[in-house]
Amino acid sequence: MLPRFLLSRPLLALALAAATLVESPLCAADPAPFDLPGPGLRISVTRGDRTLPIAEVPNLATGDTLTIEADLPSDQRARYILFSAFLSGATNPPPKNWVQSADTWKPKDKDRRLTLTVPKGARQMALFLVPDTRGASDTIVDAVRDRPGEFVRAVQDLNQASLDRSRLNAFVAAIRAQENSHPEFLRTLAPALSNSLAIKLNADCLARVIELQAACLLENRDSLVLADIHSSSMTDTLIGAPTDLALQLSYTREAGLGYYSPYIGVIRDIARVFGAFGNPQFGYLPTLATREGERMSLLLNAAPSFAKPKSVLVAAMPAIDAPSPPRLRVTGDAPLCGARPGLVLPVEGAPLIYSTGFARNMMVSITGVDGKTIDLPVRARADRGGYVLTEPLPTGALSGKVSAKLHGQWGFDTFEGPSFTLQFPGRGDWRLVDAGQSLVVGRDNGLALSGPAAACVTGVTMRMGNGAAQAVPFTLGGADRIIATLPLKGLRAGDVTLEVQQIGDATPNTLTVRAYSPASRIDTVTLAKGDRFVTLTGQRLDEIAGIEIGDVHLTPADLTRDGDTDRLVAAAGQNRLPDGTIARIKLSDGRTLSVPITAAPPRPAAMLIARSLSPKDAAAAVALATRDETVLPDNARLTFSLRAPDGARLTPADAIEVATADGGASVTLEGGRDVRLSSPEVAVATLDPARLGPAAAGALRYRIVRGNIKGDWAPLATLVRLPRIDGGGCEAAGCWIAGRDLFLIDRVAATADMAGAITVPAGFTGARLTVPAAKDGSLYLALRDAPGVVFTMADKR
Repeated sequence: MLPRFLLSRPLLALALAAATLVESPLCAADPAPFDLPGPGLRISVTRGDRTLPIAEVPNLATGDTLTIEADLPSDQRARYILFSAFLSGATNPPPKNWVQSADTWKPKDKDRRLTLTVPKGARQMALFLVPDTRGASDTIVDAVRDRPGEFVRAVQDLNQASLDRSRLNAFVAAIRAQENSHPEFLRTLAPALSNSLAIKLNADCLARVIELQAACLLENRDSLVLADIHSSSMTDTLIGAPTDLALQLSYTREAGLGYYSPYIGVIRDIARVFGAFGNPQFGYLPTLATREGERMSLLLNAAPSFAKPKSVLVAAMPAIDAPSPPRLRVTGDAPLCGARPGLVLPVEGAPLIYSTGFARNMMVSITGVDGKTIDLPVRARADRGGYVLTEPLPTGALSGKVSAKLHGQWGFDTFEGPSFTLQFPGRGDWRLVDAGQSLVVGRDNGLALSGPAAACVTGVTMRMGNGAAQAVPFTLGGADRIIATLPLKGLRAGDVTLEVQQIGDATPNTLTVRAYSPASRIDTVTLAKGDRFVTLTGQRLDEIAGIEIGDVHLTPADLTRDGDTDRLVAAAGQNRLPDGTIARIKLSDGRTLSVPITAAPPRPAAMLIARSLSPKDAAAAVALATRDETVLPDNARLTFSLRAPDGARLTPADAIEVATADGGASVTLEGGRDVRLSSPEVAVATLDPARLGPAAAGALRYRIVRGNIKGDWAPLATLVRLPRIDGGGCEAAGCWIAGRDLFLIDRVAATADMAGAITVPAGFTGARLTVPAAKDGSLYLALRDAPGVVFTMADKR
């Protein structure tokens, strides 16, 4: 059940309930909580010429002088004998003179007080408060000497459990101090305290509405998780993986050093051990000790008995061992702003710096750029997660980047803490880390800015045009830079004004950055060896204004699209061969992109060496003939041969692509079927123009295709659609010809020089066409598909 004094303290109850306990596997029942105040002791320790109260002593050493006396009320009626016992390990019974006693009710100090010197060889120390009974001294001496191992274990575990309890007490005290704060404060305070003091919270409770948090946290209220680096695996096994709020690990001997020790389970186990060697006269009652100054208060979880068997209260003293100060670690590696109000030097690794007085006289030494050092006192704050200054920094004493180091004392010994880097605002402007970086609208943009004292930046705002300023998130990106995330979704291109506000500067530092529309996306830039042009693929390639490769400038020439992919060819000037590994692509809005070049082998090539035609249809009544060997009539097949350049060869798998000049129609002549090799250097191909489609006409070009690599285009022939002329004649009204598709004729003349030619009207649809009278027995025609070529019309009948 919850202790009565907590029922009137809702927040205190909340604090105790926030701790979640791991049940000891040795026992099934929960013991009573340690809420029963017992007697107290006043203890001081002298080492050399210095004397410290017990609350500031993490460990004892051989030769220390201890002064111990009971701190009992003036009306104390039950008499207690105070016993001290030094122990030297589980297998080594102590000498009788290592057990001393004092009668706490005696009037003289020397009679009621123990003044002891830690003997050589002692490793542990226990204190006993025994009800005044005849023979008590011999009974305690015999018990300690007969079973030293049980008392060694009891002292170790009681000391550990008491330190664990100190962390819980610090947690409770911190929440009680904020008892009257707004309830929402618990959501930030409790996790911070939990992290600093290594108390495991049920984070789900804090996520609930305020009215339900207390009820949730009150579940398993008598539990506490304690762990260190050596026992975290056991903790995970018993309670599952810890949350982010769960465990901050400790490295000191006082904070665990290998013991998995939920204090409830520890006391239960010690009580079981003590019960094994109890006797009818005495029973042993373990206590938890809380320290404050010279006073060591004892907490009980059971009421002591003054009837037989009478209760012997057992308390543990600090271990007798070499000092083991905590190995504090700096939380994060980013610099801190020394000018920030409420500066915290964040540390982790030792919860006892917050819950005990072991770390004392703590100072921070700040060394400026001039080598001068300022020492200022600091205080550990569990709710802040580190040390805070107890005195303000001297105004204007520091600037720029300086170093700071924690130091002080751990008990009687010197304690060196970690070092920090502090920054103080100085002169200087903020600028882009990458001067060439630009912003792109339509998405969030990360922007790296550098300037003086990045840790002292308190805010960054952005404004587009005359719009309202809006705060943008930022993080530290190093000693002299921040990374701001600019939300540019749904915004238009334009200038973005950034304002960087720092501590100590009344006026923010301003800079302007241009935000652009999304740039071209360049997937590949391919340059084949020996080419004067490059081929680019990607999206929005129409925004490219020019390309530089080394000292060669290339101009965009041919842009095509295949689905969502653009293909752009950019060519260099005459006799300039680009050579390099990076293409600098300039966009039309002024931006420049650097894209690596994909090198390709030389593209295949072959030169046209011969052509011949073979008819594929029956001859018309009137034939058309020409001396121009580049003409390919649509009623004929073209057989042509190609030769590879000197030193190159063709392969049987090489194909030949033939296309019209505008790319509107094309056909691939496949190697081995349409294309055959007469030698490794010469290929012969056959083209049926019908494969280009009925609309194909005009100049044809070819190129070699080898796998995915395509060669340069070269002229092949001029494809001409021929009209079918069935006959003609002359009458009194004039001469004529008749047939089909006469609209393909451009003009008709009586002489080969086309003098006095009759032009056929555009869109002519007739089957009979008026022509001039032939002078030498033939007429001469120019066709629309090749207006510069003269055909001779001869009657074949």
